[in-house]
Amino acid sequence: MSSKSKASPTANISASAAKLRLLKRLRCTLKFEKLAWGSGATLVAGVDEVGRGSLFGPVVAAAVILDPSYRIRGLRDSKLLLAGRREELALRIREHSIAWAIAAVDSARIDQINIYHASRLAMLRAVQQLNPQAGYLLIDAVKVDCEIPQRKIIHGDALSASIAAASIIAKVERDRMIAAWDPVYPVYGLASNKGYYTPRHRKALREHGPSPLHRQSFAPVWNAPVPQEVLDFMLDDTNPVINEEEALLVSEG
Repeated sequence: MSSKSKASPTANISASAAKLRLLKRLRCTLKFEKLAWGSGATLVAGVDEVGRGSLFGPVVAAAVILDPSYRIRGLRDSKLLLAGRREELALRIREHSIAWAIAAVDSARIDQINIYHASRLAMLRAVQQLNPQAGYLLIDAVKVDCEIPQRKIIHGDALSASIAAASIIAKVERDRMIAAWDPVYPVYGLASNKGYYTPRHRKALREHGPSPLHRQSFAPVWNAPVPQEVLDFMLDDTNPVINEEEALLVSEG
């Protein structure tokens, strides 16, 4: 007598879809902020970046010090929010936080130091711009190079209200920046895809090659069959500077 094993509910979905399901189940609270406050830290900043998996434009980071006396309802990972809701929350975050700051690292710098280090640099710059300065940092998944006490939290933008707030204002700002380039480079559909690897974006790269603001070190860009002049030095065998480390996670963030 044979028995059939039941398939896992996530067996037939993509890794990005499985991750999205996980993020939706997580609860965004002030748990980590309360632990920091309880240890004596008064100005606790959440830090996050967006645009890490995009093919075009900068990676953008934000740092936010929430006001413990003012609760902003609805904070969660920016990827789980509709654009209109993100805009509403971003406005409330800016109005009611003790401090907030945004910083960006452009595509040329990303190509020089790779996206991991560029993301950490953007986060550091955002932290440095806070006024007043933070006394403790809660950061999504990484640590930054500064002497401020800090804690990295995996899936932090889905667990920490402060990190979620940073994720939201960074996402709103980056979307605005990328959409502003859409009239300049209309073939890529930037207003809708924000530089991510969609079918239309892939088709445009194949037919037109990359723009100067594309991340030339990302495989789908430097593999484009119609390279721009800006790519010539990267395709020269005597200058092997292409960084294949960034094989591009298609999912946002």
